[in-house]
Amino acid sequence: MPKMKTKSSAKKRFKVTGTGKIKRKHAFKSHILTKKSKKRKLKLTHHTLVDKADEPNVKLMLNLK
Repeated sequence: MPKMKTKSSAKKRFKVTGTGKIKRKHAFKSHILTKKSKKRKLKLTHHTLVDKADEPNVKLMLNLK
């Protein structure tokens, strides 16, 4: 049986931390930034963790057990 390939899109978007959690970037920070407040844009800058409900799907895309 051939090796499973990782999804290229997932490979670019997610990183695994040392403890096994999955990091992601916030959405909505690429364009139309004039109407968003400075506080909102600042909060979108930082990384966050993938939600527990979405973790199995992301791990499947990254071929993690």
